[in-house]
Amino acid sequence: MSVVPRSEGAVLAAAVEALEAAAREDGVRPLSEEAELRLRHGGPDDGRDVLLHHADGPAGYARLDRDGDGWQAEFVVHPRFRRRGLGAALAAQLEELAGDDRLAVWAHGELPGSTELGTARGWTRARTLLQMRMPLAGVDPDPSPALPDDVVVRPFRPGVDEDAWLAVNAAAFAHHPEQGGMTRRDLELREAEEWFDPAGFLLAWRTGPDGETLLGSHWTKVHPPGEAADEAVGEVYVLGIAPQAQGLRLGRALTDLGLAHLRGRGLGEVLLYVEADNTAAVSLYEKSGFTRFSADVQWHREAVRA
Repeated sequence: MSVVPRSEGAVLAAAVEALEAAAREDGVRPLSEEAELRLRHGGPDDGRDVLLHHADGPAGYARLDRDGDGWQAEFVVHPRFRRRGLGAALAAQLEELAGDDRLAVWAHGELPGSTELGTARGWTRARTLLQMRMPLAGVDPDPSPALPDDVVVRPFRPGVDEDAWLAVNAAAFAHHPEQGGMTRRDLELREAEEWFDPAGFLLAWRTGPDGETLLGSHWTKVHPPGEAADEAVGEVYVLGIAPQAQGLRLGRALTDLGLAHLRGRGLGEVLLYVEADNTAAVSLYEKSGFTRFSADVQWHREAVRA
């Protein structure tokens, strides 16, 4: 096992081989979108790429990044090398790299092996992120949501709307561990992805004598066949409303418009992610027709106190 600089091309090839094999085996991506973007494009300078070697080939990969006063990690063991203690070896390496700081490790899909590993190492379940899904067949294909007279909804304009969107996103998700910290680079990396479609990135603007003010947005995404299911699947990717626009029912309006866009793409299903302890949101989504599909679990090894 080695901690290697991101610049080594062998790291990328070996890591991609491991994560693609695991995705085929488990039916779930072993790394988050953010971790995969950092794998392909690099991340903060204090991050680490950990490659697990075996005589028969690359056996696993982990990504470790600073997270406030601690560290956050994700890792994958190639299916061919499981049940050999290699997951525990990767976990131990991550603990060593984190030193005495808190270590948070995401396990995607809540697979039995990850639960066994986390429990065996004395880690605690800290967060559960639910994936919920809903068929699009019953969605109104041409909604006419009631919007205030001075509010207009239009697609995102690349190269124009980035700063306004980032400001509203930061305010809307000020207490969210990941989403609220999105940077200009994070946004531009996603704009460069093949799945990015500005037509499905809907922004609600208030117009007035002094110009326009962004109030909220619904950014949709389409997962290609084979990624989230055999067929393409839509996603409520980011739905955020500026604090000053709460109470205008923009969330419902933007949701309806975004779902109609996804149905218009010919998709049969849509997914979204929500924190399991956000009971109000979970209940609202369930009443809207979403059902629980899977879960991602964040395990914590707390900081080591002297």
